[in-house]
Amino acid sequence: MGLQRTIYFPTDSRPTWESVRSSFQTLAEVPIVRMIDNLPAFPDEIPEPGWRELRIGLSGGMVTIRATPEGWDCVIWGNADPALARSWDATCWAIAAAGQGRVTLEDGNSLSAEQFRTRAFDDPKK
Repeated sequence: MGLQRTIYFPTDSRPTWESVRSSFQTLAEVPIVRMIDNLPAFPDEIPEPGWRELRIGLSGGMVTIRATPEGWDCVIWGNADPALARSWDATCWAIAAAGQGRVTLEDGNSLSAEQFRTRAFDDPKK
């Protein structure tokens, strides 16, 4: 079973992969594209517009990003260790920051990119 968060965008416009990748730099993380739409990809490959699923490698492990009619879903394995959970947080934040989106949490609440970053990376209780 996986863990999933959805990032919703204020309009039908979604961020480009290049803008998401740039957002990761703020966190000193470099996403490596592993698969695009279930096909192997070159690490620096840029997905064509209209992609449906990306799998990216990060320092903590693999994160899946799925384009849906509602937004983009970020998915990891349910038994994720803390490093993979941090990579998941980084992915959710990078997407929300690039597209001015909102991250929907497990409890149904949604946070702006800045609110999510504070919760995920700055909150000492987490």
